[in-house]
Amino acid sequence: MHKHGGEIYARHYRLDYSVNVNLLGCPPAVIEAAKKGAELADRYPDVECRALRGPLAGKLGVREDQIVFGNGAADVIITTVLARRPRKVLLPAPTFAEYEQAARMVSAEPVYYYLKEDNNFDLTEDILDLLTPDIDMLFICNPNNPTGRVVSRDLLEKILDCCLEADILVVVDECFNEFLDQPESVTLVPRLDRWPNLLILKAFTKVYAMPGLRLGYGLCSNRDFLDRMAECNQPWAVSIPAQYAGAAALSQQEFVDRSMAILRKERAYLQKELRRMGFKLYDSRANYIFLKTDLLLKEACGEKGILIRDCSNYVGLGTGYYRIAVRQHEDNVVLIQALEEIIHG
Repeated sequence: MHKHGGEIYARHYRLDYSVNVNLLGCPPAVIEAAKKGAELADRYPDVECRALRGPLAGKLGVREDQIVFGNGAADVIITTVLARRPRKVLLPAPTFAEYEQAARMVSAEPVYYYLKEDNNFDLTEDILDLLTPDIDMLFICNPNNPTGRVVSRDLLEKILDCCLEADILVVVDECFNEFLDQPESVTLVPRLDRWPNLLILKAFTKVYAMPGLRLGYGLCSNRDFLDRMAECNQPWAVSIPAQYAGAAALSQQEFVDRSMAILRKERAYLQKELRRMGFKLYDSRANYIFLKTDLLLKEACGEKGILIRDCSNYVGLGTGYYRIAVRQHEDNVVLIQALEEIIHG
């Protein structure tokens, strides 16, 4: 239904810049844990994810009963929408397409808050005017996908207060939070108990580079709503390999710190080189770069065996917008050389 990055099964390629996961790949300890989980394939998974739930709650500083797990973040999005059954859903545009897809599953009407290019696609306080009682749900991706722009915690708190008064459920997607230079300055996890109308969406997918294992989760302080989500969730949503991999991932902070140091350096390198070549950039703060060009960049890069994300199918965007992941330096040099060849023939 929607085009995504990672179209690696339909074509030959050298480098995949269309997916934005950890540039160091999946930690070896996580892969080994998943293998051990696969050895238990003759068993049903633990529906409570006990071996993962406790360590994750401890790491995040939340209660175990405030976590709901799913088969990737997309699964948690669908479960959230099924539990809420909204009539109208407010969506920034552009943003992650699965929010609208889930809303349409329950025949909800999408209402768009269009992010403005002349403001770097930032979400601003004028969204407060749209937080009226006829809106049932609001999705905010922070940092946003595909722009990489960040909503300040001060503005998020204003939004949540308005939505609490209007009885609007707010889903704040923090799946890329760990890639920020100061993720603790933006995350709402420490304030989870303040808003019963808040669900924070997170995943192991990006920072631990394990999209193939499918492991996402939501955090919420509203026990009644979590019970409704449990009624809507599929049984055995999280496989044994995914649960084992997730538990192992929680001990990989040194791996994450090392990848972040490389990310900061390589993001700056790519931004500098892309600006030098004349691309318009929007100062993404995540592990990907959002840019605009008149070149038919996806097709041109594809001819060189490099996959990038064409963002023209995002609501609020048109042709000419692309998202490029940040990878390790040797790959980034190849990308820049390919772009030079595309520009100069």
